Amino acid sequence: MKSGNPLSLRKLVCKVGSVDEVGLGERVAKYSTRSLKKESKIFALRLAASMVDLTTLEGKDTPGKVAALCLKALHPHAGASVPCAAAVCVYPSMVRHAKPILRGTKVKIASVATAFPSGQAPLATRLAEVRAAVGDGADEIDMVINRGAFLAGELNLVQDEISAVREACGKSALKVILETSELETGDNIRAASFLAMQVLREGDFIKTSTGKTAANATLANNQIMLDAIRDHYFATGVEIAMKPAGGIRTAKQAVTFLIAVKETLGDRWLNNTRYRFGASALLNDLARQLMKEKTGRYQAPYTFSEASGSY
Repeated sequence: MKSGNPLSLRKLVCKVGSVDEVGLGERVAKYSTRSLKKESKIFALRLAASMVDLTTLEGKDTPGKVAALCLKALHPHAGASVPCAAAVCVYPSMVRHAKPILRGTKVKIASVATAFPSGQAPLATRLAEVRAAVGDGADEIDMVINRGAFLAGELNLVQDEISAVREACGKSALKVILETSELETGDNIRAASFLAMQVLREGDFIKTSTGKTAANATLANNQIMLDAIRDHYFATGVEIAMKPAGGIRTAKQAVTFLIAVKETLGDRWLNNTRYRFGASALLNDLARQLMKEKTGRYQAPYTFSEASGSY
């Protein structure tokens, strides 16, 4: 950990344990050496597809674009036997446009809130945004923590804000985005994971990234958070879910991430209520690989409809 970190943050790291960076690197490198064949590979590809949160978070989003994304989530690709996506994630103003299309389906409506992606707005404003999204029909809320306050050691402030957002969500699930690339160290990522999980309920998520920074989900930061979820579960019995977001674009990457889940948390986390991918571009590659398993040939990329470029 960097020597400039405040005492309160150092105390939290000592309490929850530090990260062995060398051991972490060796561990995640082994996941990429695993190989799945035939039925196991098809199972993993279909499972990964069912875990995707299709996302559009652009200033030029329109009701029509959101509608197209919802249809993509429901029917990823004809003929490939691809399950529907887990959720469609949009800005709060677009929730009401997704609701009529996804009502009564398995696809959830998620919405980023709390001044995404910076989190730099008054708490009252952030909570009002959460309540508006939930009121319009959001099943899930993705919030960002105040990274500046965390790194300054204002841990009570950060945790109190997460707790306030959790209350504003009501029955909707909460995904807490740590923005791991801005937390600087593995120790800080682990500490922030525990800080969030202490005020979350079963079925809520911790999430790596907004998808709006240069560095997003990696096997390393994913593993740090999986280990924290495991340790929290052993200590409390509460099952917190996980969502890596940004940078996962290929089926091969997704399968490697699932291997990490399997070997760290076991089968209980191998479903879309406990694990998600914030990776819109991933769904087409999963469909392409499933078509290849079915027909023995790769289809051209242009035969798959676009999802979104946001993640």
